[in-house]
Amino acid sequence: MTPIDPTPRPRRNVELVLLVLALAVGIGANALVGVDQQKAFDTDFWFQSSLLAVAALAFHLVLRFRAKYADPVILPLVVALNGLGLAMIHRLDRVGEDTGNNQLRWTLVAMAVSIAVIWFLKDHRILRRFTYISLAVSAGLLILPLVPGISAGEILGARVWIRFGSMTFQPGEIAKITLAIFFAGYLSSNRDLILLAGRKVGPIQFPRFKDMGPMIAAWLVSIGVLIFQRDLGSSILFFGLFLVMIYVATSRISWVIIGVGLIAAGGFVASRVFSHVALRIDGWINAFTDEVYGREFGGSLQIVEGLFGMANGGLVGTGLGQGRPNLVPFANSDMIIASFGEELGLIGLFAIVLMYLLLFTRGFRAALGTRDAFGKLLATGLSFAIALQCFVVIGGVTRLIPLTGLTTPFLAAGGSSLLANWIIVGLLLMISHSARGPVDTTPLAPGEEPDAQKATPAMPSKPAAVPGTGRNSPDAPTEAVKL
Repeated sequence: MTPIDPTPRPRRNVELVLLVLALAVGIGANALVGVDQQKAFDTDFWFQSSLLAVAALAFHLVLRFRAKYADPVILPLVVALNGLGLAMIHRLDRVGEDTGNNQLRWTLVAMAVSIAVIWFLKDHRILRRFTYISLAVSAGLLILPLVPGISAGEILGARVWIRFGSMTFQPGEIAKITLAIFFAGYLSSNRDLILLAGRKVGPIQFPRFKDMGPMIAAWLVSIGVLIFQRDLGSSILFFGLFLVMIYVATSRISWVIIGVGLIAAGGFVASRVFSHVALRIDGWINAFTDEVYGREFGGSLQIVEGLFGMANGGLVGTGLGQGRPNLVPFANSDMIIASFGEELGLIGLFAIVLMYLLLFTRGFRAALGTRDAFGKLLATGLSFAIALQCFVVIGGVTRLIPLTGLTTPFLAAGGSSLLANWIIVGLLLMISHSARGPVDTTPLAPGEEPDAQKATPAMPSKPAAVPGTGRNSPDAPTEAVKL
């Protein structure tokens, strides 16, 4: 009987095959758009396709050298989604508009930054050193849109943009990454205090008040974003991110109950006090009334037109370039899901949702496989950030929940979102490389510390390390976070 070889395989060749298929999806969609516009296979098409293909293959080569055990499915999924988004944005460009080419430029920049993350971040556990620095950076990023001089002011009812010359940027997109790093670092270090201390009331274990500081801070950040920046989507994203991560860290349902109660109370008060929140909710509930449909701000024109567009697409869609998604306001950004629903139909929309589902599960698989608590929490948080964005966007477009203004990851026009999500991809690939790679069991020299302990000093409250641990020993026991 042949013994089983426990040595993990890099599977980069599998990634290459999937990457070629992903490029075929994106470039093929762009070709169909060109056929409809009677510009099929022109110079611009070949130039844009070549840039995307070269960038994707360069990313693949970097993974071969720097993260050869990284998940082989994540990159092809993201390239396919990004390629479809480029095709749809290019298809929706009117004469004189350059949104499609601008999105391609942002794609190349975002992929380059993601490559830099993979190249220079040798071990994701190094990020744990910057737990509280990440909190400070997050606060600074969220305050920037309110600072006179660099603030872009109120755009479409929200104050979430800063301006550099003719370019605008949304710093809150980067803040979701730095907040995930802070939450992962804090919870992996203080899990025992949060879990063991507190008072039990009936079947529910409530934490001590002082241990609720991070939750209260996250709640205040969410409410602050909602009040001062008028950004309902980011408010939901930030608080939902923390709520999921603390539940994963502690497995205590009491935190979920408290968190849901806080956000429900905050949302109820905001809907009564702040007009922009009340208008969003009214536009959701009474979308088909004439008064709400025709309202300039907080109206339901986007939702209603998007729903009729998807209904027009039916099961198989009208075909790329054959529908009229440009009748829907912001068809290439907030409502790009409705554009795909019309031209690719219900089947095409399900295929896109399935790709997002696969991306989330591969990120969650990396969280399951990594051997340190910080990595588990960080991978879970980053994967959930993408999943929550998709749920909020698709839920808003289909009128399941109020429209929030969040953009669909990798599909929608917007450089800030694209940059942040490609950074998330880079981090997930590095964590999956650590999770799938072999464990170094080389004995330590006398007096030498494991690499993980060098990168992340043990907290005094943590249990002592297990004797005989190898160089890749986790910065906290694997049992610290059970997924």
